[in-house]
Amino acid sequence: MIRYIALLLIMTCAQVAQASVSDKDFSDLKTELMSLIHRVEALEAENKALKDSFVSSTSTVEKLATTLTPAGWTESVKITGDFRYRYENIDAERSDTRERNRVRARLAVTARPADEVEVGIGLASGNEDAVSTNQTLGGGGATKDINLDLAYFKWQAKPGFNVIGGKMKNVFYRPAGHGLLWDGDYRPEGLGFTFERGNYFLNAAANFLESDSKNNDLTAYGFQTGFNGSVGNSQLVAGIGYFDIDTKDREAFIGDSDDFFGNSFSCIDSDALTGCKYDNNYEELELFAQLSTTIGETPVALFADLVQNQDASDFDTAWAAGLKLGNAGAPGTWEFSYLYQNIEADAVLGLVTDSDFAGGGTDAKGHLFKGAWAVNKQWKIGFTFFDNQRNADLGVEEDYKRLSLDTAFKF
Repeated sequence: MIRYIALLLIMTCAQVAQASVSDKDFSDLKTELMSLIHRVEALEAENKALKDSFVSSTSTVEKLATTLTPAGWTESVKITGDFRYRYENIDAERSDTRERNRVRARLAVTARPADEVEVGIGLASGNEDAVSTNQTLGGGGATKDINLDLAYFKWQAKPGFNVIGGKMKNVFYRPAGHGLLWDGDYRPEGLGFTFERGNYFLNAAANFLESDSKNNDLTAYGFQTGFNGSVGNSQLVAGIGYFDIDTKDREAFIGDSDDFFGNSFSCIDSDALTGCKYDNNYEELELFAQLSTTIGETPVALFADLVQNQDASDFDTAWAAGLKLGNAGAPGTWEFSYLYQNIEADAVLGLVTDSDFAGGGTDAKGHLFKGAWAVNKQWKIGFTFFDNQRNADLGVEEDYKRLSLDTAFKF
């Protein structure tokens, strides 16, 4: 553009020059003007180079900013959690009626340092109980305990095959999420393996009940294998499991010397309760199934779980069966479930079974009713009611009723 303007000026000047200046003066003027044009062109080239450099620098900064912004950060690191407020009323025979308010708070951070690796760390309310993260309110408003709930790695060694190590979520399948063998809050410690191919699966673990040889180390081994696939318009999960826990002649793991959570034990001094040890190992053979379908627009699930301790000579069988209607997921949806359970004293290890049914542990039977309604995807309100008998095999049988009212949030 500047060149064209300059040429126009030259032509104009030429006409003026013919009338008012000599040829020499006009030639000098023309030379100076062409020099100016070359200088302007050089400045334009420098300006274009600076502009290209600026655009390139801006693009680099934008890429760096994208990497460092929260959006990029959350692609590899995620924070999840939940909070539950609970009111409980417990009516146990030969005990005063008990009311209490409790909270459960959990927070977990997961990261993916590589495409095939996940690392997680979680904190939860509660105390040293292996199967509960509830914290009872009171104590003059004293601060409550927060403990390490999760600390694990998960490596996808091959598609469908995962290796998990540390303090982790339970790898074993629980029909309808019930706690015949394992409480839902139980976080095993050790190594776990999960494998899926087509409709078939295998879960295995080596869990440390005590990993320090100084404290008489003990590792529990187990596996489940089965089928998970469609049967007509329904979904069927069915399989078999086996768990080997060598507890015979061992002392209680936590709590007082006689805290065996319903399992049979013997003491050197029965009056003073000293020298108490487990009477049995727990060689648990499990059969389980869950059938999920839809009736009309209502999801329906039927489930059953059967366990027998191959080492015990008596009180060696536990079973549970029930159904679930609905699914409290989307806003305004509901669910209701019913379960009957009979868990004999030495059928399963009481340390890790359901901590709520009949007050926790084994040697109990009875009904469980549970319902929930979803306010939205992150907020549910619900109830749980236990109508049980405990000390059914050992001791004096007594009725046990427990009502829980919950409001729970997740994020």
